[in-house]
Amino acid sequence: MSASPLPRHQRAHGRAELAFAHGPRGTSLRHLFHAAPLRVLFPTPEPDDLPVAALVNVGGGLAGGDSLDTVVSLGEGAAASLTTPAAEKVYRSLDAATRLATSLTLAEGATLEWLPQETILFDGARLERRMQVRLAPTARLLAAEMLVFGRVARGERLRGGALFDSWRLWRGGRLHWADATRLFSEPVASLETAFGFGGAEAAAILLLAGSDAEAAAGRDVLREAGHAATLARPGLLVARFLGEARAVREALAAAIPALRAAALGLPPRLPRLWTS
Repeated sequence: MSASPLPRHQRAHGRAELAFAHGPRGTSLRHLFHAAPLRVLFPTPEPDDLPVAALVNVGGGLAGGDSLDTVVSLGEGAAASLTTPAAEKVYRSLDAATRLATSLTLAEGATLEWLPQETILFDGARLERRMQVRLAPTARLLAAEMLVFGRVARGERLRGGALFDSWRLWRGGRLHWADATRLFSEPVASLETAFGFGGAEAAAILLLAGSDAEAAAGRDVLREAGHAATLARPGLLVARFLGEARAVREALAAAIPALRAAALGLPPRLPRLWTS
């Protein structure tokens, strides 16, 4: 008599869809859909700031085989800010990867902030993350993503697992910028080598897509603060951060308000949830 197969683990497949439009009273939400474990909340913004949406994983973390899909679109002239109330945790995987997919579409004159808090990769985590951005010629995007390689507060290091992190940005229907990071089954080798991550606990990317003048203004602000920033393409500013997890988070926390003010003409502050 053959043994019965083991039951498959239950997996979570969350999805959130948001669409914003601009009208006589400013930006308003025109479409909302969310499926567990992903939920969307709408904290009250500051009176002089953008409408805010907060993406919440009510499951408390992600395991192998789980997936989250986020689709955001802004109509002509709309403006919004998206963030998260806490860091996302990606737990050790027994087999399949955790998959995160984000699609951002901005029409002419739209402005979007994509500012989630950091993603923490537990030892043994397997993450595939893909960001797809489609911008009209006059749209503006300020985006940041941070990865922490292990539970640093517990002295954990990401020694097993894998990472694939991909960005694709189209401007006016043409591919404008592409970037990808891959760590294989023994990521510690790449994390420790001087020609890889140099022993860093965390890494972050900060991206500003706007006009040539806005990107140049953002670069000057970051240089004055001691951060290297590259104008990767016309109208595209890219800055990268490596180091101790707390230092990387603090560097992002200082750079985001400065870019908001210098390049986007917004109040120089972080999303409220970052500091609550």
